[in-house]
Amino acid sequence: MKKQPRKSLAKRKPGGGRESSSPSHLFRKGREKDRARDIERSPAAAQLVRIEKPIYGGAFLARVEGKAVFVPLALPGEQVRTRIVDAKRGYATAETEEIVAPSEQRVAPLCPHFGACGGCDYQHANYPAQLAFKQTILRETLERGGVHPPEDIAVLAAEPWAYRNRIRLALDARGNAGYRGRRSHAVVSIAQCPIAAPLLVRAALAASEILREPTTNLRASEISLFCDSTESALLASLTLAGSAKGSCDGLAQTLAARIPELQGVEFVAEDTTGPEPRLLARWGAQSLMYRAAGIDYRVDQGAFFQVNRWLVDALAERATAHAKGTLAWDLFAGVGLFARRLTGRFTRVIAVESAPASIAALAHNLRGTSGSAVKAATLDFLRRGGTDEQPDLIIVDPPRTGLGPETTALLGEVSAPELVYVSCDPATLARDLRALVSAGYGIDQITLADLFPQTFHLETVVRLRR
Repeated sequence: MKKQPRKSLAKRKPGGGRESSSPSHLFRKGREKDRARDIERSPAAAQLVRIEKPIYGGAFLARVEGKAVFVPLALPGEQVRTRIVDAKRGYATAETEEIVAPSEQRVAPLCPHFGACGGCDYQHANYPAQLAFKQTILRETLERGGVHPPEDIAVLAAEPWAYRNRIRLALDARGNAGYRGRRSHAVVSIAQCPIAAPLLVRAALAASEILREPTTNLRASEISLFCDSTESALLASLTLAGSAKGSCDGLAQTLAARIPELQGVEFVAEDTTGPEPRLLARWGAQSLMYRAAGIDYRVDQGAFFQVNRWLVDALAERATAHAKGTLAWDLFAGVGLFARRLTGRFTRVIAVESAPASIAALAHNLRGTSGSAVKAATLDFLRRGGTDEQPDLIIVDPPRTGLGPETTALLGEVSAPELVYVSCDPATLARDLRALVSAGYGIDQITLADLFPQTFHLETVVRLRR
């Protein structure tokens, strides 16, 4: 009979060593926990710190007695008076109380809600500084993940304001529309949002006003809005709270009367238990036509589409540049932003998508071209062997979770001569690139696409070749 290994009484540290479980160690550990709890429960003394650099997530790094402190709303090189609000064993989070020595990169935020609202992180920095922050973060994240980026990281950037074609707002108990707070789930009601297309803000405030009217017997907890690049067409989705009694059709008609650009509304239940929202009612059109990179795309309610209306053309061009051949795969295809462009350059294009909200529009957008839509999860498609011939090009545009080990391993086995990875998370990108490089790919080009100015989020386009 095989013996079971004895369990050690000592705990393994992340670095590979062991922590002693002696009484003295446990006493020290207990004191550390007590100290952390004291900081959380009572006001801490303000400390003067020097800000070192930006970190992914929107905060900036400082150090107090060697311990990392994450400080929001600061800038590199500044001297800042901070107060610790959350202490962990390995790091602490602080709030800025006073900017003692401001940076030359500091500017006045354009939005009056900046700081309280959790939507933006960098409005206090000029735009060249924001781009520099993101380049630094991207390079350091890749290097920390074991990936060696080229010396030059290209940048795609455009107008940093009024760029969003989609917003989602919560409604507080009084019906005011707003975003979640920076350090809480409380709704910060807004009067403006300078990073969103003006139509979206106007529509959100109009909807909020209608929902607050005594004659409206429906209560909403959330509203999502999506418009085309010219702000001529709008789709809305309302999440209804409570029992959702009342006339959805009547509310939709009232919204349409106040918002002429509104093409369609869907109403979903707040109390959904499944993976998809429970649809209550629909009014009007359930899709709009979005012109991007010279092509008209059908985009349905809830379908994924790139959020920056000033940069979507440049992003599509960068991801598909100079590509041509016999067969291309577009994995995580959405409604076909990349696949549709590839159809003019490849004999066959296979676009793979699993989201119910996207697959019908994808098929519509590829109709009459060399492309065809496959309804499947990317991993399932690869497990089945993909297609009967090797593709010349693969484009992947996964969610923030990235590709993962099995998908990258299968892509390595497919061994397409060229692979383009469009990523919205640098940490999962670094993990996946390390695996793809190990499988025989080399990094040909990296582009930082700043699809989300004023925020810490960044998009990356990586071109790899065998």
